[in-house]
Amino acid sequence: MQPHKGTMILTFGILGLIVCFPLGIVAWVMGNADLKEMDAGTMDPEGRGLTQAGKILGIIGTLLATLGFIIGFIMFALALILPALVRTSSLLI
Repeated sequence: MQPHKGTMILTFGILGLIVCFPLGIVAWVMGNADLKEMDAGTMDPEGRGLTQAGKILGIIGTLLATLGFIIGFIMFALALILPALVRTSSLLI
């Protein structure tokens, strides 16, 4: 049996949530792969809890980063559009 990588996946999940979101994606992908290997019986299942926790933190970090990018894009677009709307509306008055 292969040794589990639960500690590394959990570390990547935490770092992906707090510092660098690409590590969250890595934790998510590695967690999925390791859980499949554990289910198949080719990897030590003792690290299942750590692996699941790292995968979940990776998912949360990735979703929060994506949401942040979307909100940032909307705010940037509004910062470009609103001054033009204000100028246009003041010309109408």
